[in-house]
Amino acid sequence: MCKKLLQFTGLLLTGCIVSNVWLGSVVSASYDDGSDYYYDDSGSYEDWSSYEDYSQPQETPEPSPEAYFDPVQTDEIEDWPEGPKVQAESAIVMDTYTGAVLYGKNIDEKQYPASITKIMTTLVAVENNDLEDTVTISKNAIEGTAVEGSSNAGLSEGEKLTVEQCLMAVMLASANEAAYAIAEKTSGNLKKFVELMNQRARELGCTNTHFNNANGLPDEKHYTSAHDMALIASAAWSNPNFRKFVKCQEYTIPATNKNPEPNYLFNHHKMMSQGEYAYSGCTGGKTGYTSQALNTLVTYAYRKGMTLVCVDLRTNGTPIYTDTAAMLDYGFDNFHRVTATKATGATTIQVLPCDRFLLNEDGNITLQVRKKPACVTVPKTADIKKDLKLELEVLPNYAGEWILQTNYTYRDHPVGNGIVYEQKVLPELLSVRTEPDEK
Repeated sequence: MCKKLLQFTGLLLTGCIVSNVWLGSVVSASYDDGSDYYYDDSGSYEDWSSYEDYSQPQETPEPSPEAYFDPVQTDEIEDWPEGPKVQAESAIVMDTYTGAVLYGKNIDEKQYPASITKIMTTLVAVENNDLEDTVTISKNAIEGTAVEGSSNAGLSEGEKLTVEQCLMAVMLASANEAAYAIAEKTSGNLKKFVELMNQRARELGCTNTHFNNANGLPDEKHYTSAHDMALIASAAWSNPNFRKFVKCQEYTIPATNKNPEPNYLFNHHKMMSQGEYAYSGCTGGKTGYTSQALNTLVTYAYRKGMTLVCVDLRTNGTPIYTDTAAMLDYGFDNFHRVTATKATGATTIQVLPCDRFLLNEDGNITLQVRKKPACVTVPKTADIKKDLKLELEVLPNYAGEWILQTNYTYRDHPVGNGIVYEQKVLPELLSVRTEPDEK
């Protein structure tokens, strides 16, 4: 009890210090997806809607101790480094390459994502479009996101951009009309694009995600979890075209058929090198905010041979940046990525009885898999020769060789996997049967 009281007192003092930082006036051009209070040049506010979405976290005078003291699930793993306390209701740090969860707090709880939705929007777009193709901004794209204070890039109906320019507007300016337009370009209409987003989420193993739009506007049928968002963000990072957009800090769309002036776009993420909360190694990310979601943030960072992604959901205000920095520091300071040295050995494939007559000795297939090591992410104190466990999982592959996935765990916690293939080819396994000689 005394420990918690001291932690809470320290947290209040931190909140007081943070509250003295002045971010400057918030203007409508910096909002993400709409606002309860629209700010005009006169400094007055007009209460006009039931939700808000700023591009930047707003200062909050005091923390949320209830969420702060929520348990960190990864702390319960034996011999696992203790993680930092953060104000997020849900948070995760994952190695984008191995998929190992280094830090986890309520990672499967459904939350509103706000504009970090646009990571999936951009991933689906780059997987299904040529970056040089033309996007025409439709009337639906303008009117379908015409919420006062909504984040936009100032695009006009009939304006023509390339897919690349449109996605720069999506990721840097969090432009809702650009997200709508890219959905129409990709799938013909928004509904079909959202179906594609949900299909892609299922393919990535997401179990607590459902998208209902391409921008993150509040919708009770639009939600995700920290773990699912980390899976999406990791898959996106593996796409080189996506990295072009998420790593960019500023971009200029030249004059178009509807706009004679250049359109200047700037990344809202404050942990990048030019930001107020610059973090060494930060390579990009995406911000979001709605009154329902509070602040949401996805951040990529590279250090010491690892790219980590941190997802922070439902934090109130600017502490989202300092908390993200603390979680990333925890990941880089306490973990490393190493080569798994356990030999995969052999495994047996059970075949259907009706297929056995085709095989030598009428039996099953024993595959001598290639001893191809995989990478794992483990605590720096771990003895991988003693503490690492390996299980083989056979994956279906109807187009070719058998696929075997090597799943590694440390203290029963997944820390990485690899893919290996059969060493024997199918013809070597077939029996040769001849018809008896005719008499």
